[in-house]
Amino acid sequence: MIFLLVFSFIIGQRLFELKIARRNEKEMKAKGAKEFAGDHYKWIVLLHTAFFISLASESYVRGFGVSFFFPLWFVLFIVLQSFRVWTIRSLGMFWNTKIIILPEAKVVKRGPFRYLRHPNYVVVTMEILIIPLMFNAYWTAVIFTVLNALLLRFVRIPAEEKALSLQSDYSDQFADTPRFFPQDGKYDDNPPSK
Repeated sequence: MIFLLVFSFIIGQRLFELKIARRNEKEMKAKGAKEFAGDHYKWIVLLHTAFFISLASESYVRGFGVSFFFPLWFVLFIVLQSFRVWTIRSLGMFWNTKIIILPEAKVVKRGPFRYLRHPNYVVVTMEILIIPLMFNAYWTAVIFTVLNALLLRFVRIPAEEKALSLQSDYSDQFADTPRFFPQDGKYDDNPPSK
């Protein structure tokens, strides 16, 4: 069953990433890093847990059917996984699911961060849309894409950018870098201020 294979892969991947995040958190804190805005993390965990429950439930109701466009969605999913690995590898020990900042550390500006401020959030947002579409779980795709966008836009990204701006050279390094979409020319939104 295709659904079970894809679902199992994603759950396994997320558990492996949590292991990496815990290892990175321990290493960073040993070097003096601090966690910021931790009170919102429970909402991120809740959203992602609810996403997987909704995906499994809606797919079950729909008979675990595969979309007519499954080949297209699956190719996009694989491309996103490559982008995810590139992002995590580029950040190295700085990658985490929490906002953990090492004061005075140089901000990573390699890999996809040369083009975007938040490539990992682009990947997550696209996955939350594409994974349900592979299995005709349209309600899950729409509801969780909107909820994720709201959580990122109004909670996570402002908290992360504020912490980075206060603790590092983030504002200077990313003043001309767009948040989500590569562009020609200058960044078209207000960069975070220190």
